[in-house]
Amino acid sequence: MREDQAFWIDARSDRERARGGDSRYAELLRDNIGAFDGVWGDIAPVAFACAAWRVATPPVASPGLVRWHRRILSASCARNGWDGSMIARISLVSPPPAALTASRAWWRDRGWEGWPEVFGQYVEPAERDLTKIPFVRPVLLVDAPLPLDDLPPAPDGPAEDLPELAHRALVVLVRELNRLIGPMIAQIESLGRSG
Repeated sequence: MREDQAFWIDARSDRERARGGDSRYAELLRDNIGAFDGVWGDIAPVAFACAAWRVATPPVASPGLVRWHRRILSASCARNGWDGSMIARISLVSPPPAALTASRAWWRDRGWEGWPEVFGQYVEPAERDLTKIPFVRPVLLVDAPLPLDDLPPAPDGPAEDLPELAHRALVVLVRELNRLIGPMIAQIESLGRSG
């Protein structure tokens, strides 16, 4: 895990998990070519980049070629129906809001618990625990536009350069998501270390 980044491309795992070539991602692209239906030849790069992202992240790729910080629960992108721009949607584990931490009296009354952690990863509470302990698991939902400037154009069809173009789209998305979410995670993490 890279604590200094919100998102990164795990190129080493991609090579190690490849069945018969250099890249597991290239294999996943071939196996999931249907993810690009309706995208080929699109004048805007948004739908192509979003399809490349879906193939590189869970549940299609498990583990994902694109990895993310332990606080990030999910990350997706979509075409904005209003103007065709790209929107990122990220959900991430948050500390409790200040309104709940101002007084801990309510917290003790029922033994409330926050996010469970297993080996440093935030997880859902076990059903066994839910029978006797109440949980408060704050989540931040981030919806934000992403710039399209450096995204590669959508190819006209499933050409040989599909893995290269899809990878380029991932590099741009990871960079822009790091610019967007990285400072937020750094702030949340710094509050956790000072508390």
